[in-house]
Amino acid sequence: MTEPQPNHSCRRVAIQGVPGCYHDAAARGYFTGTDVEPVPCDTFPALFDALADDASLLGIVAIENTIAGSILSNHELLRQSNLAVVGEYKMRISHVIAALPGQKLEELEEVNSHPMALLQCEQYIRRHPNLKVIEKLDTAGSAMEIAHRRLVGHAAICGEYAANLYGLNILDKGIETNKRNFTRFLVIADPITAADMKPAGTAPDKASIVFSLPHTQGALSKVLTIFSFYDINLSKIQSLPIIGREWEYRFYVDLTFDDYTRYRQSIDAARPLINDFRILGEYMECRNPID
Repeated sequence: MTEPQPNHSCRRVAIQGVPGCYHDAAARGYFTGTDVEPVPCDTFPALFDALADDASLLGIVAIENTIAGSILSNHELLRQSNLAVVGEYKMRISHVIAALPGQKLEELEEVNSHPMALLQCEQYIRRHPNLKVIEKLDTAGSAMEIAHRRLVGHAAICGEYAANLYGLNILDKGIETNKRNFTRFLVIADPITAADMKPAGTAPDKASIVFSLPHTQGALSKVLTIFSFYDINLSKIQSLPIIGREWEYRFYVDLTFDDYTRYRQSIDAARPLINDFRILGEYMECRNPID
């Protein structure tokens, strides 16, 4: 593993996808005012491997979506890693349809995108029966392929940032069926780098923790009662079965609080009742996007 070499003028951020993807856009949104160098990774496991090999690298991973729900595999990848959550970013996912400059919508024959994006734009696509739907691995990758191969008659459904990055002409915006489509991303880092990223003079107001419980009656309610007593809000609780331990579950919990000291007291009070406990990260809560 390489030693971290902090350089706040440029953040190297591992993303799942190619430059221009929604992870890339989220990284730039989180690090507003700072140059971001995306480090593309084909898959989320590859992203976590990249961070394990280079302690100076940061990462950004989608953890939940308001339509698709929690991304359970990323919860597990985070738990199994030695990485820490240092921040979060919430972004509205809005799709555009884009093609090579000079192309008109009625001239197009094919639309390319990730299956989820195609599904989210199903009603719009139905209104244009001239478009043959072709599934691809990535939204931004579809835009990149059209631009690099100069594919006439092809359109990509992608983000506005991707369309602009690859020089495509945006033919229509906001084509997703459900306009309330938001994704929450976690910013992750090696623990050494994470310590360097804590803002001076401010205390975190949110934490992500994970734990398991003994298979006894009322185990979870006792833990929740402790958090309630200390005025700790559970903004999210997600359970996953523990493989090899029938009918036992692991709980991923997001806590928000106004008083850091009382939060730590609540953790100390709950510790005797829980197993396999780990604080995944303490960070500043991201306000919900306005649109």
